[in-house]
Amino acid sequence: MELSLAHPAIKAFMCGSFSGTCSTLLFQPLDLIKTRLQTLQSGVQPGSGRVGMMSVLLSVVRTERLLGLWKGVSPSFARTIPGVGIYFSTYYSVKQHFFQDSSQGAMEAVLLGGGARMVAGVVMLPVTVIKTRFECGRYSYGSVTGALRSVCQTEGPAALFSGLMATLLRDVPFSGIYVMFYSQTKASLPKEISSSPSAPLANFSCGILAGVLASLITQPADVVKTHVQVNPQSLRTAEAIRIIYMEHGLQGFFRGAVPRCLRRTLMAAMAWTVYEQMMAHIGLKS
Repeated sequence: MELSLAHPAIKAFMCGSFSGTCSTLLFQPLDLIKTRLQTLQSGVQPGSGRVGMMSVLLSVVRTERLLGLWKGVSPSFARTIPGVGIYFSTYYSVKQHFFQDSSQGAMEAVLLGGGARMVAGVVMLPVTVIKTRFECGRYSYGSVTGALRSVCQTEGPAALFSGLMATLLRDVPFSGIYVMFYSQTKASLPKEISSSPSAPLANFSCGILAGVLASLITQPADVVKTHVQVNPQSLRTAEAIRIIYMEHGLQGFFRGAVPRCLRRTLMAAMAWTVYEQMMAHIGLKS
């Protein structure tokens, strides 16, 4: 079936999947460093020096070589390609159904972004769990399918949905806040810029600003989600919060904030820019 004959939601899915593929391949190393930083606490002795982003980066390159920075890229692709596609197709479908004839305000943007992310997050959570375990360095899975089989056999299928609450608490607000800031800042651009050849760069800049704000607000939920998903005993969300606070205090909830902020901001900005350009190219309003 040619793309021109496909349903608009399918076109949105394909545009979203392509944009997610590009951004994941470029920024996977930042996700791996973020995960390693967040799961270091069990191996760090009290009073030891602070472990930062650069020390983790150098350690990975030294022990696992340069390609080690892309460890977990297979489950990242398995999650991102369909996940971003589901997100954008849901976003497009809901927007066309409910907001096609009305202007999109801040609250509508929050509901659109959060709702689309909730659908994609629940559907793709099992792959997210596997991706997190790949990146943390504690598990020696050979492949995505092998990891899925191992988790189901040793911990039960329910383990694939560990961290559901923390994931939703992180992803739904992030997406809602991001879409709100992104749409509002983009709408405030002068018409001369919006219709000029530099529009993609201006939109990317709006995405950077929106991503930084949304990442910082949702960082604590990301730390909790990572702890729940990599722990073999499948910690509950409330217990993970208590352990993080007891071991590291409030600053523990912002461990890995720099690489995550960089990655989420750049990935979201690139994904939205590529998605909107592709949608415009095939004649659809994103």
